[in-house]
Amino acid sequence: MRILAFIVFNVFSIVNGQFLNLLSTKRNLVANSTVVMRTFEANPDTKRLYDDLLSNYNRLIRPVINNTETLTVWLGLKLSQLIEMNLKNQVMITNVWVEQRWFDYKLQWDPEEYGGVEMIYVPSENIWLPDIVLYNKGQNIQHKNADGNYEVTLMTKATLKYTGEVFWKPPAIYKSSCEINVEYFPFDEQSCVMKFGSWTYNGAQVDLKHMLQESGSNLVKIGIDLTDFYLSVEWDILEVPAARNEEYYPCCEEPYSDITFNITMRRKTLFYTVNLIIPCVGITFLTVLVFYLPSDSGEKVSLCSSILLSLTVFFLLLAEIIPPTSLAIPLLGKYLLFTMILVTLSIWITVCVLNVYFRSPSTHSMSPWVRQVFLNWMPTILRMRRTPYTPENEDEYMDSGYTNEIDSSVSDYPLELKGTDGFENVTSTYKNIREDDARDIPHASVTDSENTMSRYLSPDVISALKGISFIAQHIKDADKDNEVKLLLDNINVLYGYVIEDWKFVAMVLDRFFLWVFTLACFFGTLIIICQAPSLYDTREAVDKRLSTISLRKMLLPQHPPQHELATKL
Repeated sequence: MRILAFIVFNVFSIVNGQFLNLLSTKRNLVANSTVVMRTFEANPDTKRLYDDLLSNYNRLIRPVINNTETLTVWLGLKLSQLIEMNLKNQVMITNVWVEQRWFDYKLQWDPEEYGGVEMIYVPSENIWLPDIVLYNKGQNIQHKNADGNYEVTLMTKATLKYTGEVFWKPPAIYKSSCEINVEYFPFDEQSCVMKFGSWTYNGAQVDLKHMLQESGSNLVKIGIDLTDFYLSVEWDILEVPAARNEEYYPCCEEPYSDITFNITMRRKTLFYTVNLIIPCVGITFLTVLVFYLPSDSGEKVSLCSSILLSLTVFFLLLAEIIPPTSLAIPLLGKYLLFTMILVTLSIWITVCVLNVYFRSPSTHSMSPWVRQVFLNWMPTILRMRRTPYTPENEDEYMDSGYTNEIDSSVSDYPLELKGTDGFENVTSTYKNIREDDARDIPHASVTDSENTMSRYLSPDVISALKGISFIAQHIKDADKDNEVKLLLDNINVLYGYVIEDWKFVAMVLDRFFLWVFTLACFFGTLIIICQAPSLYDTREAVDKRLSTISLRKMLLPQHPPQHELATKL
């Protein structure tokens, strides 16, 4: 029984709780419905005003009392973000608010008749709107909006005042065409225009004026509102003037008024300086190292070719960034062309230097002026010191006892080597040494002496004498061979001296062009890069000065974070 009573008690508690929850939910619904009813009941004047204004309103008719009357539309532009500046396609993408204001006499009321309501919000689809579109005119050529949408696509609500003033500020993202000037890329400034005007109504029907335009002037210095502008990471905005224009088109006799907004931007060059300019300058100065590399290393031409290939890669990158225009050569393109010319010249000069380096007396003769200029004058000017040449077999013939004889024999035998002073051919008369010695021995006397000795001496003695004579003649011939060998060694030494002269001429040429290319790279880099006007432009960016978002970000670092404050406390 206790168990049954316990079960009944639990079931009753659950049912009672659910009943109480349902009762509470019902009370909440009743309370909410009461609040909603009170809300609707609290704003009956606005509903009545809305019905009275738009019940008989025709949104297709221009809101003027007289058909000949001109309706003035005040136009302004609020730039929120510069989304992208596409150089390749010459398109500027912006996020803007198109601020418009005009007077509609049919939307006036007396606030006292409607409970003091002075302003209401109505859907923009229900009232007359000026068909303001983006023409986007370039220099001498009229372009359409690059996105294909002329007008505002998001129909936000409009604000109505009891005086009949209508305010409409729809947001829009425009892709407008912009003529890109790549002459000083990447240190360039771009000026893009956004031309707004009425597509249907001429200047006699709808007159466009800038919201900040003063009487007697069609130019507004700060024509774009930058208070809510998010700073761009690539561009600084320098000027945002606006001007009112009237133009005549072939289709119509009446003038059409428009407001042209001009956005002048200066590129922030840090990105391209780090990723393009500095690598290009480094590759340019690599050309100088070609002349510092020894000629016998065999890598001079390979280094030049590698630099030339790397420049080709930079040309391809440049072609992917800038538009395919033939109006001007970009500043970076000029620098790459300058570097390519230097590399091409370095290859040509390197081949000539290698040709000089591997010359020998048997193929080339060094003229006196070459010897005077490249062995005497230029080493002194370039402060080059020549290391004395040491032959490989210098110790052998210098330590021998025939040194003096060799020196005298060198003067006796005329040696003519190409590349030495006053000689044209390599000749030597040492081949006739044995012939001259043979002429000194009288053959007749030798025969007579042999006959005489055969009479008085025994055959054994005669054989011994012949052996002694043969040995003596052999020793004499060996001495002559040593003299010839030493003479040939001396010729080889002279040959080596001439080869070293050609090598030193090649070293002088390398040192000379090392300085020439160093100066050319340095001054060429300065002259080309310093042509950019933006390097000398000290104008302050107006977006940093006018943007409240930028000012808030500048003030934020002055206040320590919350966790630092908590730590200090």
